[in-house]
Amino acid sequence: MPRNPKLKSLLIATKNPGKFAEISEVLGSLPIKLLSLKDLNLKDEVEEHGLTHEENAILKAQYFFEKTGLPTLGEDSGIHVDAFPGELGVQTRRWGGLEKATDEGWIAYFLEQMQNVPEDKRGAKFVCFAALILGQNFAGASQENPAIFSGETRGIITKTLEAPLKRGIPISSCFKPEGFYKVYAALTVEEKNRVSHRGKAMHYVKDFLASRANQ
Repeated sequence: MPRNPKLKSLLIATKNPGKFAEISEVLGSLPIKLLSLKDLNLKDEVEEHGLTHEENAILKAQYFFEKTGLPTLGEDSGIHVDAFPGELGVQTRRWGGLEKATDEGWIAYFLEQMQNVPEDKRGAKFVCFAALILGQNFAGASQENPAIFSGETRGIITKTLEAPLKRGIPISSCFKPEGFYKVYAALTVEEKNRVSHRGKAMHYVKDFLASRANQ
Protein backbone atom coordinates (compact mmCIF):
# COMPACT_ATOMS: atom_id res chain seq x y z
CA MET A 1 0.00 0.00 0.00
CA PRO A 2 1.41 3.44 -0.89
CA ARG A 3 2.61 5.83 1.75
CA ASN A 4 0.34 8.81 2.44
CA PRO A 5 -2.77 7.60 0.58
CA LYS A 6 -5.53 10.15 0.10
CA LEU A 7 -7.23 11.01 3.39
CA LYS A 8 -11.03 10.81 3.18
CA SER A 9 -12.33 11.12 6.74
CA LEU A 10 -11.20 12.17 10.21
CA LEU A 11 -12.67 11.33 13.60
CA ILE A 12 -12.69 14.25 16.04
CA ALA A 13 -12.34 12.52 19.41
CA THR A 14 -14.37 14.81 21.65
CA LYS A 15 -17.84 14.69 23.18
CA ASN A 16 -17.77 18.42 23.75
CA PRO A 17 -20.09 20.07 21.19
CA GLY A 18 -18.40 23.44 21.58
CA LYS A 19 -14.98 22.02 20.85
CA PHE A 20 -16.27 19.99 17.89
CA ALA A 21 -17.88 23.11 16.44
CA GLU A 22 -14.72 25.18 16.77
CA ILE A 23 -12.53 22.45 15.29
CA SER A 24 -14.97 22.03 12.40
CA GLU A 25 -14.93 25.77 11.71
CA VAL A 26 -11.23 25.54 10.90
CA LEU A 27 -10.99 22.10 9.32
CA GLY A 28 -14.35 22.15 7.55
CA SER A 29 -13.00 23.62 4.32
CA LEU A 30 -10.75 20.60 3.75
CA PRO A 31 -11.99 17.86 1.37
CA ILE A 32 -12.25 15.52 4.35
CA LYS A 33 -15.38 14.25 6.09
CA LEU A 34 -15.26 15.18 9.77
CA LEU A 35 -16.85 12.61 12.06
CA SER A 36 -17.90 13.07 15.67
CA LEU A 37 -18.08 10.42 18.37
CA LYS A 38 -21.84 10.91 18.27
CA ASP A 39 -21.88 10.07 14.55
CA LEU A 40 -20.40 6.67 15.43
CA ASN A 41 -22.53 6.27 18.57
CA LEU A 42 -19.38 6.09 20.70
CA LYS A 43 -19.96 6.85 24.37
CA ASP A 44 -16.68 5.53 25.77
CA GLU A 45 -14.97 7.52 28.51
CA VAL A 46 -11.21 7.93 28.20
CA GLU A 47 -9.39 8.23 31.51
CA GLU A 48 -7.47 11.48 31.21
CA HIS A 49 -4.62 10.62 33.55
CA GLY A 50 -1.96 12.53 31.65
CA LEU A 51 0.01 15.19 33.48
CA THR A 52 -0.02 17.54 30.49
CA HIS A 53 -2.45 18.58 27.77
CA GLU A 54 -0.22 16.86 25.23
CA GLU A 55 -0.35 13.54 27.08
CA ASN A 56 -4.14 13.68 27.35
CA ALA A 57 -4.54 14.57 23.69
CA ILE A 58 -2.42 11.54 22.75
CA LEU A 59 -4.44 9.28 25.09
CA LYS A 60 -7.68 10.28 23.38
CA ALA A 61 -6.30 9.95 19.88
CA GLN A 62 -4.76 6.54 20.53
CA TYR A 63 -7.84 5.16 22.29
CA PHE A 64 -10.29 6.05 19.55
CA PHE A 65 -7.89 5.14 16.75
CA GLU A 66 -7.55 1.67 18.26
CA LYS A 67 -11.31 1.51 18.79
CA THR A 68 -12.32 2.50 15.26
CA GLY A 69 -9.28 2.17 13.00
CA LEU A 70 -10.15 5.62 11.64
CA PRO A 71 -7.76 8.55 11.32
CA THR A 72 -8.28 10.36 14.62
CA LEU A 73 -7.67 13.77 16.12
CA GLY A 74 -7.44 13.99 19.92
CA GLU A 75 -7.55 17.39 21.61
CA ASP A 76 -6.99 18.57 25.16
CA SER A 77 -7.16 22.13 26.37
CA GLY A 78 -7.62 24.15 29.51
CA ILE A 79 -7.12 27.47 31.18
CA HIS A 80 -4.19 28.38 33.41
CA VAL A 81 -5.11 31.20 35.78
CA ASP A 82 -2.38 33.31 37.37
CA ALA A 83 -4.31 33.59 40.65
CA PHE A 84 -4.56 29.79 40.98
CA PRO A 85 -1.21 28.39 39.78
CA GLY A 86 -1.28 24.67 39.15
CA GLU A 87 -4.97 24.31 40.02
CA LEU A 88 -6.73 24.31 36.64
CA GLY A 89 -4.87 23.40 33.46
CA VAL A 90 -5.51 19.72 32.71
CA GLN A 91 -8.01 19.72 35.57
CA THR A 92 -10.02 22.68 34.26
CA ARG A 93 -13.39 21.00 33.88
CA ARG A 94 -12.82 18.87 36.97
CA TRP A 95 -11.79 21.84 39.12
CA GLY A 96 -13.71 22.00 42.39
CA GLY A 97 -15.04 18.47 41.83
CA LEU A 98 -17.48 19.81 39.24
CA GLU A 99 -16.74 17.40 36.40
CA LYS A 100 -20.43 16.56 36.02
CA ALA A 101 -21.72 20.10 36.55
CA THR A 102 -23.63 21.96 33.88
CA ASP A 103 -21.92 24.78 32.03
CA GLU A 104 -23.97 27.22 34.09
CA GLY A 105 -23.02 25.54 37.36
CA TRP A 106 -19.33 25.33 36.51
CA ILE A 107 -18.96 28.93 35.36
CA ALA A 108 -20.88 30.22 38.38
CA TYR A 109 -18.40 28.44 40.67
CA PHE A 110 -15.44 29.69 38.64
CA LEU A 111 -16.56 33.33 38.75
CA GLU A 112 -17.29 33.03 42.46
CA GLN A 113 -13.70 31.89 43.07
CA MET A 114 -12.46 34.79 40.94
CA GLN A 115 -14.70 37.35 42.64
CA ASN A 116 -12.10 38.86 44.98
CA VAL A 117 -9.10 38.48 42.69
CA PRO A 118 -7.66 41.96 41.96
CA GLU A 119 -7.28 43.30 38.43
CA ASP A 120 -3.51 42.72 38.32
CA LYS A 121 -3.98 39.02 39.17
CA ARG A 122 -6.74 38.21 36.67
CA GLY A 123 -4.33 37.21 33.92
CA ALA A 124 -4.72 33.77 32.36
CA LYS A 125 -3.76 31.73 29.34
CA PHE A 126 -5.66 29.17 27.33
CA VAL A 127 -3.61 26.22 26.06
CA CYS A 128 -4.58 23.65 23.44
CA PHE A 129 -2.75 20.52 22.28
CA ALA A 130 -3.88 18.26 19.45
CA ALA A 131 -2.60 14.79 18.60
CA LEU A 132 -3.20 13.41 15.13
CA ILE A 133 -3.02 9.73 14.20
CA LEU A 134 -3.62 8.84 10.56
CA GLY A 135 -2.26 5.29 10.60
CA GLN A 136 0.83 3.40 9.52
CA ASN A 137 0.33 4.23 5.84
CA PHE A 138 0.56 7.96 6.50
CA ALA A 139 4.04 9.29 7.13
CA GLY A 140 4.43 11.59 10.10
CA ALA A 141 1.31 10.71 12.06
CA SER A 142 1.47 7.09 13.20
CA GLN A 143 -0.05 5.54 16.30
CA GLU A 144 3.39 5.25 17.87
CA ASN A 145 4.39 8.80 16.93
CA PRO A 146 1.34 11.05 16.60
CA ALA A 147 1.73 14.44 14.98
CA ILE A 148 1.47 17.09 17.72
CA PHE A 149 0.19 20.65 17.36
CA SER A 150 -0.38 23.37 19.93
CA GLY A 151 -1.71 26.86 20.44
CA GLU A 152 -1.69 29.33 23.34
CA THR A 153 -3.44 32.63 23.98
CA ARG A 154 -3.06 35.00 26.92
CA GLY A 155 -5.76 37.28 28.23
CA ILE A 156 -7.73 38.22 31.33
CA ILE A 157 -10.73 36.83 33.17
CA THR A 158 -13.58 39.35 33.23
CA LYS A 159 -15.60 39.84 36.41
CA THR A 160 -18.88 38.85 34.78
CA LEU A 161 -20.04 36.96 31.70
CA GLU A 162 -19.81 39.34 28.75
CA ALA A 163 -21.51 37.13 26.18
CA PRO A 164 -24.09 34.31 26.23
CA LEU A 165 -22.68 30.91 27.17
CA LYS A 166 -21.63 28.56 24.40
CA ARG A 167 -22.31 24.93 25.13
CA GLY A 168 -19.22 23.06 26.30
CA ILE A 169 -16.94 26.12 26.41
CA PRO A 170 -18.34 28.41 29.15
CA ILE A 171 -15.08 30.22 29.91
CA SER A 172 -15.19 31.71 26.42
CA SER A 173 -17.81 34.11 27.80
CA CYS A 174 -15.45 35.59 30.41
CA PHE A 175 -12.01 35.32 28.79
CA LYS A 176 -10.83 38.44 26.95
CA PRO A 177 -7.74 37.79 24.79
CA GLU A 178 -4.93 40.31 24.71
CA GLY A 179 -5.44 43.02 22.11
CA PHE A 180 -9.23 42.64 22.03
CA TYR A 181 -12.07 44.44 23.77
CA LYS A 182 -14.41 41.45 23.52
CA VAL A 183 -14.41 38.02 25.12
CA TYR A 184 -13.90 34.92 22.99
CA ALA A 185 -17.64 34.24 22.72
CA ALA A 186 -18.34 37.74 21.39
CA LEU A 187 -15.73 37.62 18.62
CA THR A 188 -16.63 36.81 15.03
CA VAL A 189 -15.83 33.30 13.86
CA GLU A 190 -12.91 34.66 11.84
CA GLU A 191 -11.51 36.66 14.77
CA LYS A 192 -11.88 33.81 17.23
CA ASN A 193 -10.27 31.21 15.00
CA ARG A 194 -7.37 33.56 14.33
CA VAL A 195 -6.64 34.50 17.94
CA SER A 196 -7.85 31.57 20.03
CA HIS A 197 -5.67 28.78 21.39
CA ARG A 198 -7.76 26.13 19.64
CA GLY A 199 -7.92 28.10 16.41
CA LYS A 200 -4.13 28.42 16.33
CA ALA A 201 -3.60 24.69 16.94
CA MET A 202 -6.22 23.71 14.37
CA HIS A 203 -4.71 25.91 11.68
CA TYR A 204 -1.48 23.95 12.13
CA VAL A 205 -3.50 20.73 11.86
CA LYS A 206 -5.20 22.07 8.73
CA ASP A 207 -1.90 22.86 7.05
CA PHE A 208 -0.61 19.38 7.87
CA LEU A 209 -3.76 17.67 6.59
CA ALA A 210 -4.05 19.70 3.41
CA SER A 211 -1.15 17.92 1.72
CA ARG A 212 -2.50 14.51 2.78
CA ALA A 213 -6.02 15.27 1.61
CA ASN A 214 -4.91 16.49 -1.83
CA GLN A 215 -2.54 13.66 -2.74
